[in-house]
Amino acid sequence: MPLLGGIRPPIALLCLLILALAGLTAKVLGPAGDPVVPKAVLGSQQHFAEDGAIALRASIDERVTDLDRTAAALNAGKPADPERVLSDLSNTYQKWTGTTVLDLESGKVLAARGETIPLAWLDKDVLTGENALTPRMVRLKTGDVRLMTMALLDWKDRPQQLLIASNSLSVPAINLGPFRAMAVVARGGEVLATAGFERAEALNSDAERSELSFLQKQMSRLSERSAKETEEDPVSAREPGSRGYPGVSGTLLGDSYNGRIATAGYASLASADPEQRGSVGAGLGLTVVAMLPVVQEHAVGQERELYGLVAAGVLVLFGLVAAALLWVAVQRPLLGLFLESRRLARGDLTRPVEVPRWGETARVGAALERLRVQLSGGAAEPGSGSGVGRRGRLGLRVPLALTAVLLLLWCVPVGLLLNRTDASVSVPSSMVSDQRDRTDLVADRVRRALNEAQADLVSITRLIDVDDPDATTGVLDDALRKHTRYGSLYVVDKGGDVVARAGEEPSAEWAEGEGAKDASLIRVAGEGGKKPVIQAAAAVPDEKGLTLVGEIRVEFLNSLLARPGLGEVRVVDAETRTIAASDGFLAFEDLPRQSLTDLVRAGGVRVGAGPVENGLLIREGRSVTVAAAAPFSGGGVAADVGWTVVSWQNAKHFEIAPYEREDRSVLAGMLGLALIVVCLGWIHLVVVRPLRALASGAEKLADGDLKTVLYPRYHDEVGAVVRSLELVRQQLQARRQNQARRSAEPRLGAGGR
Repeated sequence: MPLLGGIRPPIALLCLLILALAGLTAKVLGPAGDPVVPKAVLGSQQHFAEDGAIALRASIDERVTDLDRTAAALNAGKPADPERVLSDLSNTYQKWTGTTVLDLESGKVLAARGETIPLAWLDKDVLTGENALTPRMVRLKTGDVRLMTMALLDWKDRPQQLLIASNSLSVPAINLGPFRAMAVVARGGEVLATAGFERAEALNSDAERSELSFLQKQMSRLSERSAKETEEDPVSAREPGSRGYPGVSGTLLGDSYNGRIATAGYASLASADPEQRGSVGAGLGLTVVAMLPVVQEHAVGQERELYGLVAAGVLVLFGLVAAALLWVAVQRPLLGLFLESRRLARGDLTRPVEVPRWGETARVGAALERLRVQLSGGAAEPGSGSGVGRRGRLGLRVPLALTAVLLLLWCVPVGLLLNRTDASVSVPSSMVSDQRDRTDLVADRVRRALNEAQADLVSITRLIDVDDPDATTGVLDDALRKHTRYGSLYVVDKGGDVVARAGEEPSAEWAEGEGAKDASLIRVAGEGGKKPVIQAAAAVPDEKGLTLVGEIRVEFLNSLLARPGLGEVRVVDAETRTIAASDGFLAFEDLPRQSLTDLVRAGGVRVGAGPVENGLLIREGRSVTVAAAAPFSGGGVAADVGWTVVSWQNAKHFEIAPYEREDRSVLAGMLGLALIVVCLGWIHLVVVRPLRALASGAEKLADGDLKTVLYPRYHDEVGAVVRSLELVRQQLQARRQNQARRSAEPRLGAGGR
């Protein structure tokens, strides 16, 4: 018989899988798999580094885009005085450390503001060729590194001028918390800028200064390792595009000091779209490293290891009982039938057939005994012993059901009861802090995006000529193509009437003057509609009463909120009504939980200079939720709109030891269920069902049905019994034909005389 057929392979597989599952259970349910630092803490540092890389890349790209856009606007207008150019530039965008206008023909500096920009790096390669005017990093005499961005000012009948703006490659201005440090790292591992170590002057003890020195050395060491990791291609990196990040990101563990170990996340600057090649920030080869010292986890007690060993031992015991039950009730009787049927087919009719006690095998055995009597020429009439073969109608499904119940007695408690968690689970405090700090980072990102949107409108207003409506419409159409954040752009007069428009129809009115309810340049309207209408505005210069209004798409804000590992994120107004969300939402709906509303209101209370971000661990029922709220703060026109970014997520999503053990227990139970379905389902389909059909066919044959040919379905024990019965049928059929021929021969002879 083939090795993969019959009853023995599924029983052997059942035993092997039970042993494998028992070994897996003993390993994963004990403390051996608990890391020194929870995976959730490491993953949070990775997400923090990714957020920092996104913020830095967006900041660099925005600065380059803003300078190019300003130069394009200036080139489209009348020639401007260099001092006026730099003055307007600094008034519109407060983001450059220094700006300079240089006459390319004479090399003379025409105007300069802010930090002095060195010019020794300017050469022919910078100004000509395929990479002309490409932003590049330049080191100052002080040792600091600056990113130099260039744009060409070209007016008719005037020498060309070069507009240069420098900005630092500093860590994004985000809240790092009391212990985290962040660094911007260049190729080769050189640290260009750090943040989080500024508290050195406030340290009073040698121990604190020693710890700070240790952390600074760890940052340098981890930065070098991170730079090597990010040099790999995202496709071949060990952790490519981790959790949706388009660049290379990952985590590192440093050394320990005073019971705390340095953990770090790193992320390379990458384009939002991996196929995009226009990102200046992504092409600089920079890496952001976020480091946080955390307390090392202590090993779980020995009782936790005993839980896994006891569960594995019980599974092995149940598996042995199940295998013994299947061997006694299924395998041994079936193999006995195989031997008995083969003996009858060979013509050995001397001893009676050993009939199993119950089930389909008993029915087949009783039928074989009747067939033996018929083959030996006995007096047993067809059907005389059929009652014996019909006992145990439930058959082999009973031992299969008992085996399934026995294994379920292990699967269900392990999957549903073992290592269950409740609201008392200890969540690392760093997770709450990271939720708060990352929420503050998102709030800063949204605020900066709104400020950029309003600053872009200010830049566009300089190109508007109300005396030429067609030209104004063309300017708005061109701006709408370049700025995907807007759904529509339109110019309104003092009474709110639309003078020129590009894009969609205005979704809300814009009122100015004494009758206006809101004098801010960032507003929200559209209450009662399907979407909130977010408006940004800028007054048209030299045209009293005219205002350029841009309606910012809600989808644009939603895209800024979606960040892995942060859960659900929303932007709410001063009345805690939803304006934007990372997932679907209803316009101006309230937050789903009162605790979140209270958190937002508490964060909006002014403390010192203004409102502050706040994190909270909410325990309700059996669930634990980590939530944070970050009101808008900082500069720009969006700082005073009264909005707050709030985020929350179930702590079950964290990779911490209690939840991991619960997940492992559930996994072990599910694997046990899969084991039951595969092995017992195999036995039922390949053995039990064919055996039931065999029992019916054998009884019909014993009752005298010699016309029905018996065909084996499988080449296994059941198929072998079927083949033997077919041989017996053929022998009985030949015997009956011979008997009929003998009984007919005397009568033919008598008639002939």
